[in-house]
Amino acid sequence: MNAAPRPRARLVELSRYEALKLLGSAPLGRVAFTDRALPAIRPVNHVMDGDTIVIRTHSGSALLKRTLDTEVVAYEADLLDPAARTGWSVVVTGIATRVSDPADLARYQAMLVPWVDAEMGHVVRIQPDIVSGYRLER
Repeated sequence: MNAAPRPRARLVELSRYEALKLLGSAPLGRVAFTDRALPAIRPVNHVMDGDTIVIRTHSGSALLKRTLDTEVVAYEADLLDPAARTGWSVVVTGIATRVSDPADLARYQAMLVPWVDAEMGHVVRIQPDIVSGYRLER
């Protein structure tokens, strides 16, 4: 005997405002960048400063090496419930830059406590240029 099919979710496109608001509610996400001509993805926790994504990283990180000037990256966060087949997903594409101003660096370090027990003294800002997001609704 086959189980009854589950109802499908409806995909609803989010506005830029709503997508960034949801991104700000997520405790962590994934940053995607190029490392040695290959795609690389790293899980990181973040905070939002207005519409700017702020992450911390360590001295030897591949992302930090790439952001000596500027680097185009993607940042994604989501909250999905596989059982209910609901949730949301947001992807941001933009320029990542290393924060070097001492006042900004201190402010961001106070705002964002890293999840890992490691030297995470560097801060990277991602300025969203392209923002897309979807909500899965019943």
